[in-house]
Amino acid sequence: MSDTDLTAIRRTLGLILLVLVVMGLYFAKEVILPILMGMLLALTLSPLVRTMQRYGLAPAVTATALILLVAVLIAGSALMFSGPISNWINDAPRLGLELRDKLQTFVSSIAVVQQASSQVDQLTSGVADPDVQRVAMESPGLLTMAVSNAASILATTLVTLVLALFLLASGDMFYVKLIDAFPRFGDKKRALRIVYGIERSVSRYLLVVTAINFGLAIVIGLGMWAVGMPSPVVWAVLAFFINFLPYIGPLLGAGLVAAVAVVSFDHLGQAALAPIVYLTATSIEGQFVTPVILGRQLELNTVSVFVMVVFWGWLWGIAGALMAVPFLVCLKVFCDNVDSLRTFGSFLGAEASLPADPVAAK
Repeated sequence: MSDTDLTAIRRTLGLILLVLVVMGLYFAKEVILPILMGMLLALTLSPLVRTMQRYGLAPAVTATALILLVAVLIAGSALMFSGPISNWINDAPRLGLELRDKLQTFVSSIAVVQQASSQVDQLTSGVADPDVQRVAMESPGLLTMAVSNAASILATTLVTLVLALFLLASGDMFYVKLIDAFPRFGDKKRALRIVYGIERSVSRYLLVVTAINFGLAIVIGLGMWAVGMPSPVVWAVLAFFINFLPYIGPLLGAGLVAAVAVVSFDHLGQAALAPIVYLTATSIEGQFVTPVILGRQLELNTVSVFVMVVFWGWLWGIAGALMAVPFLVCLKVFCDNVDSLRTFGSFLGAEASLPADPVAAK
């Protein structure tokens, strides 16, 4: 068997393994998702735990305080959203009719579709056999779906917080065990460099983005209050969480703001102010504030970020899309510290401009 055949076999086996891994991640979402979220949360907070340990505070004490603080923030946000979300669920049919009526001038084709649908219904009802019973398949109501999703989210959150607490309280125990697993001193140094690099990069990214989103939430809350949107605090909290989703988050938030604004205001010109304010604030944050604060060390390729968000969003939904960028940061740090993967790590980084004259650049 030639070397070419062996290379082809290795590539085929690698492709099969990749497909199997993706399938496993898809079907094992309920188990793997909270574990990965707990690890990311532990990576984010571990520098704080280590800093407090230098001042004599035990890791278990710091970890418990930090996890309790995160739990209180999550519970407070959930309570703040529970009222408006329940009202939106109850008023969803009425709000949908109002939104359709106010946008009727822009979607006049809907009337044609409705007329054709009613004619089809009349034809089918006219020829139907009266002795034949009709069976209607009803989908679960919005309230039932919301309760089911809330239970799943609660379970995932609890597992995430408990796992992060155990990881943080253990201190550097898992790092020491990881280093001991490598026999050679050079491999130990490389593993330690990768682990601390991932911890430092992920922690910096998530903490900085959290601070930026907090400032953005204040700006959007004030903007929604200025244009007269109902529940400006709710929109501020929504902007804080949804802005963790790159590219898609600002557009989704602006779409929700636009839909509620159309229903809330009498004139479309007045309703357009709210999404304009939202998009303006998120555009300034995404194009100027975040790149300047994070710097080029953590700046990632736009294409790689978008592809990663789409892939993890398809695989695990919104939760996967939210974790796409931290995964990408971990992957880039790993590739930068492995010689054979540095080319791929360079591709994941920020775009590099080509020289104006490639011949002269030589």
